[in-house]
Amino acid sequence: MLRNLLALRQFGQRTISTASHRHFRNRVPEKQTLFQEDDGIPVYPKGWVADVPLCRATMILTVGGTAYAIYQLAMASFPKKQD
Repeated sequence: MLRNLLALRQFGQRTISTASHRHFRNRVPEKQTLFQEDDGIPVYPKGWVADVPLCRATMILTVGGTAYAIYQLAMASFPKKQD
């Protein structure tokens, strides 16, 4: 039993130590220089072409959801009178 436990422990250590190979190159420094440029452009459209529409859609959904929540709260605050 102890032998099986030691074998399992060695197997776990071996897979963890060999699993740290990088398959992608580190692009963080490139992105840091891109986002830190002082060119007058806000941060959100600098990363990708679709960032601007995604940001605008998020803003529209947030404002719309807030307005709908306030509307529903107002409707719940003033219930209809029963005859």
